[in-house]
Amino acid sequence: MDKLYLIKEGEISLKGGNRKLFEKRLRQNIKDKIRPYKSEIDRQKGRLYAYIEESAPEDIIDKALRTTSGIVGYAKAYRTEKDIEAIIRTAKEILPASSFRNEGTFRITVKREDKQFPLNSHQIAVELAKAVAEIFPALEVNLDDPDYTLFCEIRNEAYLYTDQIRCEGGLPAGTAGRGMLLLSGGIDSPVAGYMMAKRGMKCDAIYFHAYPYTSDEALEKVKTLASLIAPYTQGMRLFVVPFTDGQVHIRDNGYEEEATLMFRASMMQTAERIAKANDAVAIVTGEALSQVASQTLDAMSFTDSMTELLVIRPLVGMDKEDIIRIARRIGTYETSILPYEDCCVVFSPKHPVTRPVKEVSKRHFEELKMEGFIEDAVKNTKVYTFDSMGRELDA
Repeated sequence: MDKLYLIKEGEISLKGGNRKLFEKRLRQNIKDKIRPYKSEIDRQKGRLYAYIEESAPEDIIDKALRTTSGIVGYAKAYRTEKDIEAIIRTAKEILPASSFRNEGTFRITVKREDKQFPLNSHQIAVELAKAVAEIFPALEVNLDDPDYTLFCEIRNEAYLYTDQIRCEGGLPAGTAGRGMLLLSGGIDSPVAGYMMAKRGMKCDAIYFHAYPYTSDEALEKVKTLASLIAPYTQGMRLFVVPFTDGQVHIRDNGYEEEATLMFRASMMQTAERIAKANDAVAIVTGEALSQVASQTLDAMSFTDSMTELLVIRPLVGMDKEDIIRIARRIGTYETSILPYEDCCVVFSPKHPVTRPVKEVSKRHFEELKMEGFIEDAVKNTKVYTFDSMGRELDA
């Protein structure tokens, strides 16, 4: 018998005429993650019902559903016929293996979509409360803030579930176009990729590698970060751009205080070429306003002028502690703080310019003649691919 999971949609339910497109993408995203295990997903008014083959491990299913944007919650569910005796019998079968314990408080929550069912929601709740009391006599009813909740939904059949898992919400990845994430080894950029995935963007990533100034350990760190956010972005390609020669050229021939600014300009132009070649229409960065010298309004305005693509900064107004909190929740924080510096840090000047004059900086960048370095970097880029569960695929 297949396992049954009741999946609750969030923002998708507010969509109008194009709602079916969002739901189709959500169903496909779930099925892609569950493979190679077979699954069927049905829909009923604000709910998806995923029937997944019995042999699928619980931890695989949990990771697949937790990391799929568009889902606000899910629960392992049990269905039975629309008969109160059958519903009570099923409740008594599933409660001993649930999170319910014989101490604390509980409530019954009933959603009666089928108004032809002979008992109303209150009457169903009363009958189920009696069943709970038989199994857990020490439990008391608390309708406001219970320790445990038994849910019952009356639809085409009756569905029962207890342990509801909260998920990411948002919109299914792949419904809002494709972006290219500038992925460093820091805390911020993985969070930026995660946040855009929640808004439906399908993200690939670019990492600028400056070996031997940045180590192979730094590259492995970034690959690990890509694997951790790939489930949220529904898979990811990581473009590793070798940019040592370009950065050394900037360091040796440019103005020291503008080194980071010139490098970021080169990054934008390189990212634009890779993005356009891979159908991405936006560049995503982890910049937050005034967090470092290169993230002032003037600096951002200059770097934006280096590309025709839309530059999105989902963290721009966020506090660092809020970013760290998200990084911990999505599992990237511990990897991000590993002590392997990225190329931005290695070549950072002691006293960087914070208020560049755009036209002056543009002239200085043109004088560096970076075109050849950018072309070589794009030509020698290596691509790593991670599937929708974060597993690296063979090249």
